[in-house]
Amino acid sequence: MTLVEDFGRTPVSACPACAAAPAAERIAALRTDRDARIMLSLPAAHCAACISTVEGALAAVPGVRSARVNLTRKRVSIDAAPDVTPAELIAVLAANGQEAHELDPGLLNATETDRQGRDLLMRLGVAFFSMMNVMLLSVAVWSGAEAATRDLFHWISASIALPTVIFAGQPFFRSAWASLRAGRLGMDVPISLALILASSISVYETWMSGKHAYFDAAVMLAFFLLLGRYLDHRTRAVARSAAEELAALEVPRAIVIEEGVEVERAISAINPGDTVLVRPGARMPVDGVVIHGASEVDRSLLTGESLPVQAGIGTLVSAGEVNLTGPLSLRVTAAGKDSSLHRMADLVAVAEGAKTRYTSLADRAARLYSPLVHILSFSAFGYWMWATGGDLRFAINISAAVLIITCPCALGLAVPAVITSASGKLFRRGLLIKDGTALERLAEVDAVIFDKTGTLTLGVPEPVALSSHPAEALAVAAALAAGSSHPLARALAGGALTDGVTPARLEDIREVPGHGIEGVRNGKVVRLGRADWCGAKALPQTATYLNLDGQTHAFAFTDRPRPGAAEAVAALQAAGMRVELLSGDSEAPVRELAARLGITHWRAGVLPAEKAARVAALSAEGRRVLMVGDGLNDTAALAAAHVSISPATALDAARVASDIVLLGQDMAPIADAVRIGRQSTRRMVENFLISGGYNVVAVPLALVGMATPLAAALAMSLSSITVSLNAMRLK
Repeated sequence: MTLVEDFGRTPVSACPACAAAPAAERIAALRTDRDARIMLSLPAAHCAACISTVEGALAAVPGVRSARVNLTRKRVSIDAAPDVTPAELIAVLAANGQEAHELDPGLLNATETDRQGRDLLMRLGVAFFSMMNVMLLSVAVWSGAEAATRDLFHWISASIALPTVIFAGQPFFRSAWASLRAGRLGMDVPISLALILASSISVYETWMSGKHAYFDAAVMLAFFLLLGRYLDHRTRAVARSAAEELAALEVPRAIVIEEGVEVERAISAINPGDTVLVRPGARMPVDGVVIHGASEVDRSLLTGESLPVQAGIGTLVSAGEVNLTGPLSLRVTAAGKDSSLHRMADLVAVAEGAKTRYTSLADRAARLYSPLVHILSFSAFGYWMWATGGDLRFAINISAAVLIITCPCALGLAVPAVITSASGKLFRRGLLIKDGTALERLAEVDAVIFDKTGTLTLGVPEPVALSSHPAEALAVAAALAAGSSHPLARALAGGALTDGVTPARLEDIREVPGHGIEGVRNGKVVRLGRADWCGAKALPQTATYLNLDGQTHAFAFTDRPRPGAAEAVAALQAAGMRVELLSGDSEAPVRELAARLGITHWRAGVLPAEKAARVAALSAEGRRVLMVGDGLNDTAALAAAHVSISPATALDAARVASDIVLLGQDMAPIADAVRIGRQSTRRMVENFLISGGYNVVAVPLALVGMATPLAAALAMSLSSITVSLNAMRLK
């Protein structure tokens, strides 16, 4: 896991423990994740206090042997006795104010460790240690050591430098060999040749008791090249597969009704035609049709609909939806790999594969640069062999100097240095870069698509003008709402509490699945719920209805826009971009929000596949699309877009599919991100020009024999430092 990925998964906190948590948890969490019997996703976990709350609550459950929170990945791994069920643990966490979803540990094993990052860091440390020691030995030679003393220092340097180059240069050697086998000249081919030639010449000069050996140059080359490679690796943040995360959200087990008996089965053992029981509060494990029961279903994670929908006999439901109020019996139509949730994961996997084909500026520059480097080096060797009458030693020294001085170290740093600097600037503005090419792609954006619920809005309903209702109606509504887990009921109860409303005394409060909640007051039934059930006329906006003594009262709700949403939309439109709003929500709230934010292009009731199709359609028109979304219904579009952003409050799968994470609630930094992306691309191009200009000056000196391999290595280091300083101008 890279540093940038750690930032991408951990929201900003002033708490020192929060800042240290990702690094501290890494060692224990990686092993724990693999050995966990139960794994739960914790989308709302964000700080050290959350860690102690979750681990403490779970440790108190009988049968739980250990619980380890991985804050970076927002999940908890639990080792527990066989009789401890995930549903029981989810309920315990809910009682402690922590939302949790079950994950399948078996599907989360592809990228749990970051071997490449640790390997590069280890080789970088070895190269640095060796470089310092060899430079100390070189000082003695430069100070005037002669004859046997000089040869001794050279041999000691060789004993340090040669193993270092062999060990530290492995990433370049492997990559260069792979390029040659594929018939290409990648950036690592001249790098590898420079390391080999500098070392070989130094051994030869030492063997022949020459005055100069260049072991310090070889080790310095290895260090600076590894530094560039490690910076590049950290900024690229090898993110987990979003398709893998989606698949892990599938419920791994379900309750099957067999001859009237409830039997728990793995999803892989469930077939179409089986009958599955889904209790209130549980996620749908399969696609199916309701054959018994009535309830309301929360589809917000899959479709973006802000309101739960009524489900009764004959209703089609999909894996991943949440059953809210009543038990449902389903006849299975698809399970496991055939479910709609799994098909959505397949869409994301295809889109991710397409995005990885984007080539960075450095890669494109290397395609032109590498052949030129080899031509110059071999031409210099051939010329000096002819000009000196066959002096192999002199010709090889000139050829090596040319190869080292043109070594693409500055080119390798040109992009990572800018991305590292820009990432720091964006981090201070509340944005985290997860992908190394995201800034380059962001600079090319000319169209933006926003999701609505949870993206442009906070995704939490808020009651409107409660004080306009009679005190008696408010008291009864607050009492009924307190007895329900429905999102609108919770919002109404919270709003009433904030306004100081004292709930009325009611008797026999009970929830009627799919309709609402009712109770008895002064011998009369009072109801809170759907308009038709309460005998009310439905409003054209989100609302719940109260029937009190034959009179109806409508409590309206609004989904408040995120702070800075209007400013972000206006800034993007002012920059000449096409801005669209695509939502799975109903038409009325989408139209209202679009008008409020000044978005003229909008569509409601959009399915996940339709969002991805719209991204593809705009791309086919030649547009580069920025997608901003937060739910499972957005993951395919996020992965398919040219570049994507998701809020830190988004579902794990959406954050994984995106390139950039928005940490706070304020949307204004999104417009800043586009501007900084364009600045970053300019800095990258400037770095390439600096690198090229340095070669224009230095290469002729090397070609005419005025630069030794050591001088070439020092000049190469100077160009790398210049490139880094130019990148820091972004800050």
